[in-house]
Amino acid sequence: MSYDRTVRLDTDFAATVAAVREALEGQGFGVLTEIDVTATLKAKLDHDMEDYLILGACNPPLAHQALEADRAIGLLLPCNVVVRRDGDTTLVQALDPATMVTLTGLPALESVAAEATARLDAALASLVEQG
Repeated sequence: MSYDRTVRLDTDFAATVAAVREALEGQGFGVLTEIDVTATLKAKLDHDMEDYLILGACNPPLAHQALEADRAIGLLLPCNVVVRRDGDTTLVQALDPATMVTLTGLPALESVAAEATARLDAALASLVEQG
C-alpha cells in the first residue's frame, strides 16, 4: 500500500518550500507546524543530512468533519507534507488522506479523505506546473 502522494521538482529547496506553502494555502490549508528535521538532527545528534522539512498542514473544515466522525482521528492530523532534497531534485510528499479510511475502517471518513485528496493533488499539480 502506498501512503504518499509525491512530486519531484527541479527547483531548489527554499523556493520549493515557499511554493508549497502558497500551493497549500490556495487549497484552503494552513501550516500549523513546521519541523526542520535537518536542523534538529544536527543540534541533537550532530548528524548532517540533506534538507528535510515536515509541514503540518490543516484545512479546518475538513479537520472538523473528520473529528466529528472520529475524535481519535486527531492522531492522524494535521496532514503531513514533507519537502526534502533528493540528489539534484526536491521531493514534495503528502500523506495520502485515504490512509485515514484504511486505518480506521470508518466509511464516514471517505468523503473527507476524498476531498482532502483532491485538494492536496491540486496543490501538488500546481507545483509541477510552476516547476
